[in-house]
Amino acid sequence: MSTLSVPPNLVSPRQDAMDLYKAFKGFGCDTAAVVKILAHRDAMQRALIQQEYRSMYSEDLTKRLSKELSGKLETAVLLWMHDPAGRDATAVWLALQVSDVRGATEVICSRTPSQIQVFKQAYHAKFGVHLEQAIHNATTGDHKKILRAYIGVGRYEGPEIDLALAEKDAKALYKAGEKRLGTDEDFFIQIFSHRSRAQLAAASAAYHRIYGTELTKAVKKETSGDFEYALLTILRCAENPAKYFAKVLYKAMKGLGTTDTTLIRVVVTRTEIDMYYIKAEFHKEYGKSLWDWIHSETSGHYRTFLLSLVGTNH
Repeated sequence: MSTLSVPPNLVSPRQDAMDLYKAFKGFGCDTAAVVKILAHRDAMQRALIQQEYRSMYSEDLTKRLSKELSGKLETAVLLWMHDPAGRDATAVWLALQVSDVRGATEVICSRTPSQIQVFKQAYHAKFGVHLEQAIHNATTGDHKKILRAYIGVGRYEGPEIDLALAEKDAKALYKAGEKRLGTDEDFFIQIFSHRSRAQLAAASAAYHRIYGTELTKAVKKETSGDFEYALLTILRCAENPAKYFAKVLYKAMKGLGTTDTTLIRVVVTRTEIDMYYIKAEFHKEYGKSLWDWIHSETSGHYRTFLLSLVGTNH
């Protein structure tokens, strides 16, 4: 469920475009006005505003925004202006530009097969390189293998599961990992890249039932580094994506300083998908609302923008 709040009596995209132009004119940008408009428009409305702005002023709105805004607010708003597929593609591209392979892994391994197929096309259209090639250039070893397998396989997306297969997979994963000396990484890659989310979650439940230990613990014990991170992301998103993203947000904000690139990426990409559930999981896990946490870790128009996306404090 989305946390985006759109005003009940919306003005036209044309009027929004005119109001944005007015905010840009004169000495300095009226940033508050820009945030007030764009943080309260859904993906379709934002696309229409961009069309109107281009036809009225012969200028690309995102280019103007990048001139008028700066810093973390600029990063967040520019990512927000894309459609969902363009946003995922851009988030992966931005992460790979700064060698943040875990940021790219988070996006890839937390998306559904249909989302991956669409953002693969967007990636090639925007950046002139295939996502497979970008992954090949940026990663190594088993991490490369799991990412390439994960974006290349069309997994089933429905809720139906095969309980016998789940038990078979659980036993085979135990045999490939905890039971033996060393780990059969290729078998883990095969199961984690080919099973649907529901089926992998069922295998995880069967693993716990048969061996009395969590499959996540087995993954941590048997694998390491970026490969471990990819497998855990796939598994946690199979079991509870909202809980996974709540943890990512918590880790981005806890301790000294905030990892703003992660905070921006998760808030902006999940607002129109499942932020409502992420907020609930965050409060349940960490005893404080996500709104309060973001409020204490950010400031200025950047804070206003993120809090507008996250929605009311409850």
